[in-house]
Amino acid sequence: MTGDPTAKPARHLHTRSLLAPSVAALFLWMIVPLVMTLWFSAEHYNLLSPGKNTFAGWHNYRDLLSHRALWVAMGNTLLLVGLVLAITLIFGTLFSILLEQDFPGRNICRLLVIAPFFVMPTVSALIWKNMLMNPVFGLFAWVAHTLGFRPIEFFSRMPLISIVLILAWEWTPFAVLILLPALHSLSRDQMEAARLDGAGPIALFRHIQLPHLLRPMAVVAMIETIFFLSLFAEIYVTTGGGPGLASTNLAYLIFRDALLSFDVGRASAGGVVAIVLANFVAIFLMRIVGRNLEDLG
Repeated sequence: MTGDPTAKPARHLHTRSLLAPSVAALFLWMIVPLVMTLWFSAEHYNLLSPGKNTFAGWHNYRDLLSHRALWVAMGNTLLLVGLVLAITLIFGTLFSILLEQDFPGRNICRLLVIAPFFVMPTVSALIWKNMLMNPVFGLFAWVAHTLGFRPIEFFSRMPLISIVLILAWEWTPFAVLILLPALHSLSRDQMEAARLDGAGPIALFRHIQLPHLLRPMAVVAMIETIFFLSLFAEIYVTTGGGPGLASTNLAYLIFRDALLSFDVGRASAGGVVAIVLANFVAIFLMRIVGRNLEDLG
């Protein structure tokens, strides 16, 4: 018995009509801010002179690209992303392997390792700034005084490294959240067979555990990169982008131009540059990850 040939197209049409409002709303949610950013980037638009907008053409882009601050901010952005990714993946893998072992208090240790991820970024930055890295009454200063050393002024002498430490503390638990279940899904029979064949911990990690973790590690890298490219709260709370431009990333540079210098046109041009950079990094990562997944498959 053959069905009605018009049933399938009608069902597809009904499904599309149900999805259309959501797709349209999502499209407007993305396209309206993008169009407004492109429009403002082509105008001389200063918040101190409302209603006096004039067409600027490519002037904002030329001004931004010729300014040293943009290139310093882009370099800081890429450096932050690279360093924090490396630290979170390395320590996330190490903690996952350690927490996979059976030992007394394992569940409590897992909770303590994962807990920092659920602390709000602003709160994390305040904790590190006032309770840990403060050169007068912070924990690190107390340890330095106890050992007879001079405390380090982290946010003035090594601002970018300080932010990397804060981000690593925040995001290593996220890597553990992804990698630990993946490691738990590894076949126990395969591990026991390798141990019976004389494989040590290093050989087990290199030939069995690490290949099994490559896919979830790629997912961690993709998600964290998306967040790190738009990093703002930790820099705003701790260093304010300083000293000078030492810890200014692209997101903070846009904020400074828009809300501190009141130059919306130049800030919008910076937003377009940020979109281009984010898409470039995303395409690069997707190709690398896709190639690795094809090799594994």
